[in-house]
This record gives sequence, structure tokens and C-alpha cells, in this order.
Amino acid sequence: MTIPANVPAKDFWSVVVYDPQTRSELQTDQKFPSKNNKKAGIVENKDGSVDLYFGAKAPEGKEGNWIQTVPGKGWFAILRLYGPLDPWFDKEWQPGEIEIIK
Repeated sequence: MTIPANVPAKDFWSVVVYDPQTRSELQTDQKFPSKNNKKAGIVENKDGSVDLYFGAKAPEGKEGNWIQTVPGKGWFAILRLYGPLDPWFDKEWQPGEIEIIK
């Protein structure tokens, strides 16, 4: 999933992975199944966008942008913008889709 540059959030953005059965955060070995632009270790691309990775294991070299999932268990992700700005409401800015990488 790519979070394009210039996220229209006054405070910060966050992506959290949830368990569809409990509606709670997915229970994994990670302390929190989430990433946000205020956490240390997240790596931005040269254009300011951020690529996030979801899976049981982190892609090599992408650990800072990885959210752990559980094999065979469903999950869903929610993007939150804290202090959303006009480009979000006007639909001028949109996040990328979750895509399968082979």
C-alpha cells in the first residue's frame, strides 16, 4: 500500500490492522499492528510517499514499513487522518490500494 506524499492531515496519519472477528487490533508479535508518520523507523520514498507492507514476514530491508499479519487469518486495515484537511474532503488526495507483490 502506498501512502502518497503530502498527506492532508494537520497532525498525523495512521494505518492499523484489525481482526475481523474481534474488531480489535490483530494480535501478532508486533507490539502494535500499525504504522504512522510519527513513529521512528518508517522510511519515506524520495518523492515523500511511504510504501507499507503487510504479511507474516517483513520483506528484506523493509522492516520499518512492515505491519505483521497472521497466516490463514483474515484482517482489514484502516487509514486514519488526524486533523484531516480540505484535500481529503475534496477528494484531491487519495491513498493507494493494497496490492499483492510477488
